[in-house]
Amino acid sequence: MTTDHHSDHDDHHSGRHHDHGHAHSHGHGHDHSHHHAPANFNRAFAIGIALNMAFVAIEAYYGWRVNSLALLADAGHNLSDVAGLVLAWVGALAVKLRPNPRHTYGWKRATILAAFANALLLLLAMGGLAWEATGRLLSPDAGVQHQAVTIMVVAGVGIVINTATALLFMRGRESDLNIRGAFMHMAADALVSAGVVVAGALTLWMGWLWLDPVVSLAIAAVILWGTWGLFRQSLHLLFDGVPDNIDPAAVQATLAALPGVSRVHDLHIWATGTAHTTLTAHLVMPDGGADDAFLQAATEQLRQRFDITHVTLQTVRVPFTEPCQPS
Repeated sequence: MTTDHHSDHDDHHSGRHHDHGHAHSHGHGHDHSHHHAPANFNRAFAIGIALNMAFVAIEAYYGWRVNSLALLADAGHNLSDVAGLVLAWVGALAVKLRPNPRHTYGWKRATILAAFANALLLLLAMGGLAWEATGRLLSPDAGVQHQAVTIMVVAGVGIVINTATALLFMRGRESDLNIRGAFMHMAADALVSAGVVVAGALTLWMGWLWLDPVVSLAIAAVILWGTWGLFRQSLHLLFDGVPDNIDPAAVQATLAALPGVSRVHDLHIWATGTAHTTLTAHLVMPDGGADDAFLQAATEQLRQRFDITHVTLQTVRVPFTEPCQPS
């Protein structure tokens, strides 16, 4: 945790001292382990991509060998999963790129873009699955019953590979939306494969050709329901929305309760990445008193209570700017 206090803006424009002008406090949470999640997941992404590429090859080969459209279609779907993992990995690697004068926050937003793209890819894949299932429901494929054993075995391999890959990302899914996107993509595939095995077994046993498309539609509906939250949250963050885990009213109340603060002015909270949150605010302090200890305590409180990793606080005796929102 490093905290820097600047009054350059005030000194430059009016020559006033720190007590009468602007005090900025930057709190960076980069030293805290949960914000290094992307670095720790490099191996997980590499293993996940390798396993899924191998599975795509197996599925495509057996789909071609037994002339199973279902397996070939699922191979194409799993290829989109590899693309999803690559997107998430690129987003995670972008976090490690250092900020520069033209990109002062660095490239952390790539993780939000990756989460959004992953959700979009999953929604499109499930839409394609639903479309194919509807077609199969209207005209059942009698050949499915003869291919059921091969389809079940290949889908069984898919359950193992997708579950193993999802487990690689389980630890980071709560604190990082990008990792959550990768986890959901793999968990969704494990569910699809499980549905294929169950449908294959019942089709083989009972001869229910309609079951495979019905199970596919049910799985697609469950995954669409789960993915919508990821899509909505990542889109919200792309438009500088306050992260869902932070209550802006509670943040405002915390700042307003600081000693000497009469009110909080022009508060902004947004995500610069899926595991990094930034805050700026004007604190109206009629009697002054915002020394380094005050700013450091405020920054630390925001980090501990709300996991806000970059804080800029400007103290004023009288507000002189129009706020972007009522405060």
